Amino acid sequence: MANHTQEPLLEVRDLKKWFPVSKGFLQRQTGFVKAVDGVNLDVQAGETLGIVGESGSGKTTLGRCITRLYMPTGGKIIMRADGETMDVSALKGKELSAFRKRAQTIFQDPYSSLNPRMTVLQTVGEPLLVNNVAKGKELEDRVTEIILQVGLRVEHLQRYPHSFSGGQRQRIGIARAMVLNPKLVVADEPVSALDVSIQAQILNLLLDLQQKYQLTYLFISHAMSVVRYVSDRIAVMYAGKLVELGPKQELLSHPKHPYTEALLAAVPKTSQRKRGMRLVSAGEPPDLANLPKGCVFVSRCKYAAEICQEQAPVLRPLGSDSFVSCHLAESLTLQGI
Repeated sequence: MANHTQEPLLEVRDLKKWFPVSKGFLQRQTGFVKAVDGVNLDVQAGETLGIVGESGSGKTTLGRCITRLYMPTGGKIIMRADGETMDVSALKGKELSAFRKRAQTIFQDPYSSLNPRMTVLQTVGEPLLVNNVAKGKELEDRVTEIILQVGLRVEHLQRYPHSFSGGQRQRIGIARAMVLNPKLVVADEPVSALDVSIQAQILNLLLDLQQKYQLTYLFISHAMSVVRYVSDRIAVMYAGKLVELGPKQELLSHPKHPYTEALLAAVPKTSQRKRGMRLVSAGEPPDLANLPKGCVFVSRCKYAAEICQEQAPVLRPLGSDSFVSCHLAESLTLQGI
């Protein structure tokens, strides 16, 4: 569990990632897709921050900017580790390589994220070789140790990805991310491609590894039930913006933003009595290259007022360590789970 009395491990300030849009025979730039637009958040050492939202909300782009797989268009990413404070958004060369030892990604698809021509030993050992951390016998020992910890066996080291199931492949992906002993792990939909029975095993493995190595997780998912299981706090994204952020229990029980209420209403209900109450928000997310003037959720919000059409809300504190981006948050009583 995170210690909120110290400085955060990760600070994200006004982060933007805009992709240029080109049209016509000459491919002239006509605008930008604002995949991430002005996101602010802090992540404490040792906590799991769940990031949830529909497909296209900017969750994955945010995670890739934080690990510098994408170069941000604007804003700052500050990370504190081993007594150092790094401006991640400005790192280059050797400093960027040093940062990547401390921040790793677990990718969504266990089938396409592994090289089919590399054995497990080569796949998991590659980060050690590339970063000049270990080679030879030392590398093999470190890979063997982490492979055993993720639930695979020594005889798997010389096998290729095609001989493993989806769950086993994701364990290999987790081992590859963990072998450098990172401080921060961005888990990008790590269980969405797996069977439900395997999902629980992988989630429990991630929680066990977090406890053992004091890891900090940014856990990205479109499934509120998965985020609910693993997170300490939850951040809700919509159309490239952070619309709500708060402690897990508070956000689930008393959502402050209408979009959060819509996400919670769409979660499948297990009890027979509540099954008929499942709701799905009408309409489509806005075009990220042509966002509305006011609130990004205005076209789908049943509570929208005139101010929502004209003025974009900003993320602001609203008690209980919660933050919300909604003009009407104080006057609304929204349904949680």
